[in-house]
Amino acid sequence: MTFKGTDNYIATEELMTAVNAALALERPLLIKGEPGTGKSMLAFEVAKALSMDLYTWHVKSTTKAKQGLYEYDAVSRLRDSQLGDPRVEDVANYIKAGSVWKAFDNKERAVLLIDEIDKADIEFPNDLLQELDRMEFYCDELQKTITAKQRPLVIITSNNEKELPDAFLRRCFFHYIRFPERETMSQIVNVHFPDLSERLLNDALAIFYKIRGIRGLKKRPSTSELLDWIRLLLVGKYSPNELKDMDLKENLPPLLGALLKTEQDVDILLRMQGRYN
Repeated sequence: MTFKGTDNYIATEELMTAVNAALALERPLLIKGEPGTGKSMLAFEVAKALSMDLYTWHVKSTTKAKQGLYEYDAVSRLRDSQLGDPRVEDVANYIKAGSVWKAFDNKERAVLLIDEIDKADIEFPNDLLQELDRMEFYCDELQKTITAKQRPLVIITSNNEKELPDAFLRRCFFHYIRFPERETMSQIVNVHFPDLSERLLNDALAIFYKIRGIRGLKKRPSTSELLDWIRLLLVGKYSPNELKDMDLKENLPPLLGALLKTEQDVDILLRMQGRYN
C-alpha cells in the first residue's frame, strides 16, 4: 500500500514519502502549511488512490474531542420517554457515532481526516491522545469499549493558528507542505486547465508570484485563488498581451479581486503605484 499521488493531485516526493511513512509507522500524519496548499485535499486523494473509505471531522472553535467519538442525545431520550416511546429502553438508539468511531468500525483500513485541529481549544489535541494511541475508547452510556477493527490512517491538518502540545506532536509524523514553486504550480494548473496556452500560463504565473512577493500582504494569494483567477481570465477571454511583462508599479492586474481578498492588501498595491500617499 503505497501512495504515489493522483492525476488530480500533484504531490512532491517529500509529501509522498511522508504519507507512506505514516502508513508504515501507523502514526497520525500531521500536515501543516499555509491555506491553499492542499492539506485537506490530501486526505481525499490518498483515500481515492488507495481505495480506502474516508471519514472527515471538520474542527471548529467550539468542537470538543468527545464529539469525534460519539454524541449522546439525552434530550431526545427524555422527550421520547415522556411520550411513551419504547425506543427509550435501548440507549443505543440515542448514541450518534462520530467520525472517529465510524473509522474504527470500518472493516477495512480507512482514512480519518481531522481537519484544522488548531481551531479548537488548546486542550483538544491532548484529549485525543489516548484514543489515537490505543485506537480505542470507552462509551460510558453503552458501558463498552470501542476498538478499531483496522487501524485507520489519521491525517491531521493545521494552519498554525495555535501551537500544538509537545505530547501530541511526539505521536505524529510531521510534514510541512511548502508553497509550490513555479514548476510544480505549472503542473497543478495544467491538471485543471489542460488546454491552457503556455503563453497565458507563463504570464499569469509571473504576475501571481510577483503579487505573492509583495511585502506586508495580510493574505497572500494561494493556489485556489490562482485557479479562480485563471478561470475568470478564460471566461473573460483576456488576451495574453494584456498580461505580458506587466509592471505592478504601473498597472493593476485584471480581476484583482480573485487574487487579493482584503482592502489593506489592495491598498498596498495602490501605494506601490503612487495612487495613495
